[in-house]
Amino acid sequence: MKSIITAGIFAMTVVAGPAIAQEVRLHAAGSLKTAMTDIADAFETATGATVQRKFGPSGLLRERIEQGELAEVFASANMRHPQTLADEGLSGTVTMFARNSLCALAQQEVEVTSDTVLDVMLSDDIRLGTSTPKADPSGDYAWELFGKAGEVRQGATATLEAKALQLTGGPNSATPPEGRNPYGWVMSEDRADLFLTYCTNAVLAQRDTPTLQIVQLPEALVVGADYGLSVLNDASTSRRSGRLHPCVRRAADPCELWI
Repeated sequence: MKSIITAGIFAMTVVAGPAIAQEVRLHAAGSLKTAMTDIADAFETATGATVQRKFGPSGLLRERIEQGELAEVFASANMRHPQTLADEGLSGTVTMFARNSLCALAQQEVEVTSDTVLDVMLSDDIRLGTSTPKADPSGDYAWELFGKAGEVRQGATATLEAKALQLTGGPNSATPPEGRNPYGWVMSEDRADLFLTYCTNAVLAQRDTPTLQIVQLPEALVVGADYGLSVLNDASTSRRSGRLHPCVRRAADPCELWI
């Protein structure tokens, strides 16, 4: 098990000037919290600078930035939200820097495999949990999966959209207790029988609630997630050199997220 993500992500914003900035304001997707926390801690140790961190659903973070909240680096779980800021003239070029994919989390008693996961999701007695579309890319990716399901099984898209419980990632979603993984907590509270989330989140949820099963999706339902990074225009000139870590520069070969 390992976490691979560009440790030089802040090189994009900080290392190029004659002096390192004393504070970097980072807004990042909740699914990046573990990786970004390690990176930010290492950066602070190496430079003496402070990384001010805010994690949450990418869509809600984008709205806060649009409303004037100060940010310098925006790391989103999709490309669309940072591109929206770029189109509005609030940030520079968007770079794809990582990839993820969807998995299913299932309660211990649910009989499910990769081959049967669509049947289980469609079952009348299964409560299907997702995140909140538009506010959280994880929810948008779940709806993309529902579209793929309709290509496999007639009528599946409408059925899944109708039954999906949007349990996380929204402005009014329940907040887990401090220290709890939100997906592990939602499942431990018995709010869903099966939950669609990123595979990295699923691993962390299982660490939080070891009885949970992680189910890989069959090829026909696989949904990939491209993560986008941008530097906001509020960043000072010395923080906006455009110098990228080699892993970020290779837009065609972005870093994979592994846990």
